[in-house]
Amino acid sequence: MRGGSGFVGRELTRQLRQKGHEVTVISRQPGPGKITWGELESSGLPPCDGAVNLAGENLMNPLRWWNESYKKDLFSSRIDTTKSLAQAITASPSPPRSWVLVSGVACYKPSLTAQYTEDSEWTPFDLLSKLVKEWEASALLPENVSKTTKQVVIRPGAVLGRDGGAMKQMLLPFWFGLGGTLGSGRQPFPWIHVSDLAGIIAHALEPPADTDAPSPSPQVFNGVAPALNTNYEFTKELGRVMRRPTIFPVPGFVMNGLMGSERAIVLTQGQKVIPKRTQEAGFQYEYPDLNSALKEIVGS
Repeated sequence: MRGGSGFVGRELTRQLRQKGHEVTVISRQPGPGKITWGELESSGLPPCDGAVNLAGENLMNPLRWWNESYKKDLFSSRIDTTKSLAQAITASPSPPRSWVLVSGVACYKPSLTAQYTEDSEWTPFDLLSKLVKEWEASALLPENVSKTTKQVVIRPGAVLGRDGGAMKQMLLPFWFGLGGTLGSGRQPFPWIHVSDLAGIIAHALEPPADTDAPSPSPQVFNGVAPALNTNYEFTKELGRVMRRPTIFPVPGFVMNGLMGSERAIVLTQGQKVIPKRTQEAGFQYEYPDLNSALKEIVGS
C-alpha cells in the first residue's frame, strides 16, 4: 500500500489488520512492515493479494502557496507513484488479485442541480479534473494483466475524521466560535467519514469471485456518504454538535485570495455525488449522515 502512513492509510491499515490481513506500506523510509520505493524498483512487488495507492501531496496544505511548483507536485506525487505501482503489478510473476486507486470527485463539474453517479460521463474542464483524468489513466493495467487483476477506482469527497483530512483545519476556528459558511453556502458538499472510506477500499480489495472474470476497464465507486448536503448544512450541523455559533461566513473572493481560485473551487463550489454503485455493491455505511459522523469526530 502506498500512502499507508497518511490519514486514510492509517485507518485502512487498522481495519485490514483487524480482519487478520498483513499490511505492507511502501514508504520513503525503511522500517517494520514497510518497503521503500528503491526496494520496489529493484526487487519488484512482494507477493500480495491486493495493492492500494493513497499517495499524493495534500491539496489543502496550508503551508504551501498555490503556484506552479505546488501544482507540479500535486501531479507528480499522484501520477508518478501510480505509474510505478502499475508497472510493478504488471512486472510481477504473481500479480495481486485487486488494484485500487483512490482519486477524487473533482472530475465532476460543480453544479447546484446536476447529480453524478459512477456512470456519469465527464471530460476535463479545469486543472483538478485534468489531474483526475491523468491520475486514473496512469493506473490502467495492460489487457493481459487486467484479465487476472481486478482494477478499482474510488472517488472520495471531503474525508472527515478527527485525526486529519478536511476537519483538522476546521475545528480550531469553530471551537473559538469563528466558524461559518464558505462562499454562498448553497454549494453541494460531498463528504465521507474516514472509517467508511477505508471500509469501501477494504470492500474493493476483496478478490473477485472465481466465477467473475475481472473487467478490462476499472470498476468505479463514488466514495461519498449517501446524504446530500450543502456547505451551509454542514456548517450548521458542525456548529450544533460543537455547541458553537456559526456567524462568520467567509466570502468566495477571500477564499480565492487565500488559497488560489483553482484550489478554492473545491470548497466554494461542489457537486451532488451519488454513491449508486457503492450501495449496489452492498457496502454498509457506519456514518451515513452528518449528525452521526460529526458526533463521532467531535466526541459529543
